[in-house]
Amino acid sequence: MKNLFFYGTLRHLPLLEVVLGRPAGDIDTAEAALKGYRVSAVAEGPFPMIEEQVGDVATGVLVRGLSAEDIARLDFYEGSFAYDLVPVSVADGQAAEVYVPQAGLWTPNGPWSLRDWAQRSGEMSVIAAQEVMGYRGTRTRDEVAEMFPVIRARADAQVRAARSLHGQDSFTGEINVQRRTRSYSKFYALDDITLRHARFDGAMSETLERAVLIDADAAIVLPYDPVRDRVLLVEQVRIGPLARGDRAIWQLEPVAGRVDPGETPEQAARREAREEAGLTLGTMEKIAEVYPSPATSTGFYYVYLGLADLPDSQAGAGGLDAEHEDIRSHLMSFDELMARVARFDLANAPVVMAAYYLAHHRDRLRSAGPTDTPEGE
Repeated sequence: MKNLFFYGTLRHLPLLEVVLGRPAGDIDTAEAALKGYRVSAVAEGPFPMIEEQVGDVATGVLVRGLSAEDIARLDFYEGSFAYDLVPVSVADGQAAEVYVPQAGLWTPNGPWSLRDWAQRSGEMSVIAAQEVMGYRGTRTRDEVAEMFPVIRARADAQVRAARSLHGQDSFTGEINVQRRTRSYSKFYALDDITLRHARFDGAMSETLERAVLIDADAAIVLPYDPVRDRVLLVEQVRIGPLARGDRAIWQLEPVAGRVDPGETPEQAARREAREEAGLTLGTMEKIAEVYPSPATSTGFYYVYLGLADLPDSQAGAGGLDAEHEDIRSHLMSFDELMARVARFDLANAPVVMAAYYLAHHRDRLRSAGPTDTPEGE
């Protein structure tokens, strides 16, 4: 049996329950302090790190009497962040171990607060931990570490979905999920689900076999210059048309990208505009919040129109090398945009949706003139 000192997110009991796989009431914890160590926030993520620092004291909890199975589960979870156990002695002299990150892996970024973390990221982290621990026995911790950014993004989408307000007048009835298994997971995940659901006539459906693609939320924005009356579209290779056998594998579309944990959809749209097109957006108008394919995917789109200055020099190459993006920006007049939409030349649903929104609001936007609204959050 071992004693472990926890200074960070595992002090959050709902998270510790998921990682250990047992109720908090079965876990022996006591407040503790570790002299000669400092806890800091991590610049690369919403979690802390610990390092030796003479004169500092790290506060936390001592979890006592952990079994070999407990340690194996903790090693799998903490190992996904490249944290490993080292022996220490807490302030009252009890022998313990603590998870310390590999040297140079994370960047310390000032003090860290458990309360602030729990308010911002606690719910998302618990959901993410459920997915992480679900891979134990089928994936290595290094494989899980590689997937962790998208695991967190999928978890954050679940948190956002639980707070949504759409569909308040739709039918509500019993859903009986009999079995849910993960068939595939990497950048996306695929779940097979066996279920029954309430019918409109009051009966329950027969047992149904379904599959669903598990995706993160996405922010999408069509940049529009009301002075020059033009839009910016980006072009890049797309795997969907390739797999379908479409001749147009390079697609024209709005700026788009995943909503990362810790940012709003609007912040994500602004970030993607900078990354994909080197573009700073001014005023943004919300066009829609929609499922593009609710029958088959959890994917959810936040679609915007973003006012921008689009001179001729704005066209060109863009994208992040770190994300293997090869993107080309195109400037297109409003008339050409609508002509392409009318002849079904643009096969991207969000750009068609945004084009019709722009057509409806164009006169208002043009009469208001150039936007001098600075980029905001």
